[in-house]
Amino acid sequence: MFNRNLPLAGELPTTSQLLRSTAIAAGGALVILVGFVMPAEYGVDPTGIGRLTGLQKMGEIKVSLAKEAEAEEAAVAAATSEPVTLSAPPAVLAPAAASATSQSPSTEIRRDTIVITLAPDQGKEIKVALRKGEDVRYIWSSDAGKANFDIHADSKPLNISYHGYGKGSSTREEGTLTAAFDGAHGWFWRNRSGAPLTLTLEVEGPYTDLKQY
Repeated sequence: MFNRNLPLAGELPTTSQLLRSTAIAAGGALVILVGFVMPAEYGVDPTGIGRLTGLQKMGEIKVSLAKEAEAEEAAVAAATSEPVTLSAPPAVLAPAAASATSQSPSTEIRRDTIVITLAPDQGKEIKVALRKGEDVRYIWSSDAGKANFDIHADSKPLNISYHGYGKGSSTREEGTLTAAFDGAHGWFWRNRSGAPLTLTLEVEGPYTDLKQY
């Protein structure tokens, strides 16, 4: 048997003491939530503490970035409708023997230059049709500020709605896009610079179609 000292009835907290402790704990949690968590996470500052500590600014940046990311994803998804076939003059990209060797000998190499203008917050997309393993060389540049870009692909026959190759923000990018599957592959831009800008895209490869969405 174990001898244990049981607390006396007078040593136990009363109901009112328990309620008071619970109320104090709840009040402290509420102060932390309203004064610190809400400003830091959501940019909401009903007490003014967030503004004084800089937490409100942090929360506003988080909310802004989250909304912009959602807008970009929605814009990319919506841009796959109503394609417009482009007819463009030849580009100035020089042929590259190294890239040509990876293409089928029977496939004609196309070269196109496309110029698009984006108003503030406007987005546009250009895609080319490629078969799996085919390469398309590209150079694009902005005449003004940076543009947000998303290089991606989709394929309705393969039931692929989005396949990302890369994204970022820049005034100029160049490289080679290698098709991961048969489908539409290309570039989406959105102008977040606050002023109109013009983008020039030069592409070269064995693509069979070129469309703006």
